[in-house]
Amino acid sequence: MKVWVQRVNEASVTIEGECVASIGKGYLVLFSVTHDDTEAMSDKLAQRLVKLRIFEDENGKTNRSIVDVNGSIIVVSQFTLYADTKHGNRPGFSAAARPELAIPLYERFVADISAALGLERVGTGCFGA
Repeated sequence: MKVWVQRVNEASVTIEGECVASIGKGYLVLFSVTHDDTEAMSDKLAQRLVKLRIFEDENGKTNRSIVDVNGSIIVVSQFTLYADTKHGNRPGFSAAARPELAIPLYERFVADISAALGLERVGTGCFGA
């Protein structure tokens, strides 16, 4: 399982011209699953993300979490995080999990974050869009 986390002042997801999620201060998270990932790994990663302290405190030190700053999160599924670019000019994606495994883990990850922050503070893209 891999996540790419970008701290943002605002972010949104638009699919076919329609905004499906938008947030103010928070994280834009790209999420990807590989073949041997488990529910336990998803749970642990969600807990770590919520506790991650990458927002500045009053002294300018990165010492505050998403909870501390009352921030929001958008989670977007992104199988290309498992791209293999070692050979040739066309990446391979065989390390990315098939939707049968990836979708339930993606949904669980989002549910864990929503349980920690509240549904109104978590947005998503659309798996496979």
